[in-house]
Amino acid sequence: MLNATNETALQDQIEDLKKNVDDVFLLINGIIVSFMQAGFACLEAGCVRSKNVTNILMKNLLDLFIAALVYWLIGYSLAYSKGTAYFGTAHWAGYGLHDDVMAHWFFQMIFAATAATIITGAVAERCNYSAYIIYCAAFSGFVYPVASHWAWTDEGVLAQLGYRDFAGCGVVHALAGVASFFGALFIGPRTGRFSDAKVNEISGHSTMLTGLGGLLLISGFLAFNGGSLGHMSHPNDSQIISRVISNTILGGSGAGIVALILCRTGIVGSPVWSFSYTLNGILAGMVSVCGSADTFSPLGAILSGVCACLIFFSIRRLMYALKVDDPLDAVAVHLGGGFWGALSGPIFARGGLVYSFTKATRAQLANNLFGVLVLCAWSALTSILLFGFMKSVGIFRVSEDDELRGLDIALHGEPAYPSEAWTGIEAGPEVIKIQDLHPAEKSKSKSSKSSYTLRQMNFDNMALDMNSEHRR
Repeated sequence: MLNATNETALQDQIEDLKKNVDDVFLLINGIIVSFMQAGFACLEAGCVRSKNVTNILMKNLLDLFIAALVYWLIGYSLAYSKGTAYFGTAHWAGYGLHDDVMAHWFFQMIFAATAATIITGAVAERCNYSAYIIYCAAFSGFVYPVASHWAWTDEGVLAQLGYRDFAGCGVVHALAGVASFFGALFIGPRTGRFSDAKVNEISGHSTMLTGLGGLLLISGFLAFNGGSLGHMSHPNDSQIISRVISNTILGGSGAGIVALILCRTGIVGSPVWSFSYTLNGILAGMVSVCGSADTFSPLGAILSGVCACLIFFSIRRLMYALKVDDPLDAVAVHLGGGFWGALSGPIFARGGLVYSFTKATRAQLANNLFGVLVLCAWSALTSILLFGFMKSVGIFRVSEDDELRGLDIALHGEPAYPSEAWTGIEAGPEVIKIQDLHPAEKSKSKSSKSSYTLRQMNFDNMALDMNSEHRR
């Protein structure tokens, strides 16, 4: 038999093992979620023209590292240290922060980086890189941490009022969606996007990259939501995690099927099986279950996704009407899916309004509505101040010449698809390499009407054109 001393020692070992398991759970899920940066990079790169791909990759590369630095300096302190109901006041620059919370720090830092990444798509192809560094640092180091303190700490003002958000419908997605809207509004549309009452289509250069990015985001989403429980050593944790991940997929399923139907019937465009619309609809559906992924029934998750898809298309059409140019549909996906998700939980989750129309369920819906409105107002206020200031001092948007030339060359000097690496077919089957041309011919090729033109050869896909005179 165990004596009291041995029993205490054994209990300590068990608790230490449980803490280790929970920390590794957070770290592994955080690493998987970090692959969403690769997803965003591919998705955004595919949705922009080839002359701006390096710029997109540079932003997604730096998201993690800028976020890590500012989250270490002030972000985690504002979010999770002891303080007031509005922000934390300790552990600045990690001072006094113990190693036993670093797994939590890492997981939340990845969330901060993800929130900042969402904005990048809304201002793509015309945002100055210095402006990107400023808004990325401000959002991941200040705007998001304050919001997460309000909603995800016991002393937070929204948590005390009863706001519930399991994995960030409001705290991550609606917050970033509002910032994306004001970012796109203040920076203005891409040159040639709108003319009078007409919306001019600007095609992305690679559906393959877009699809790869979307699939990476879908996989990362499972860890994004599944890891949000924060532990796996408590009773019934495996059941909760399984439910969260299953509901995340089902939310995307409901949205995806509706998107297919709307596209094929011609309700939202030409009657085709649209890949891009379906992908964004799926992402909106997955966003919508974040807030209550742990309490949705399977049917509830599907219904939440169905409604999120309809909201996505409605907001997308509204953005066109307002002439706000959002190349990635970040506002429709994240603000639409996130705002709706904060409400769909109290409606469709187990014990929600559709199950029992009681005072408690009505109160939860009201609490979540108030909470997500507060988060949107906070994002709107900070976005107006930040983007308005950058616009007023002239650092937000690149010049028209740089925009038409392409940000890869204008800002980075590194085209993603250098013309020297391409080959072209002239009149016959002979393949001509630029490197093999006579110096005079090479110079003539580079100065012709397309960076990818050899004498009279042109590529059909004008999304690949990098010429400053191509004003799509």
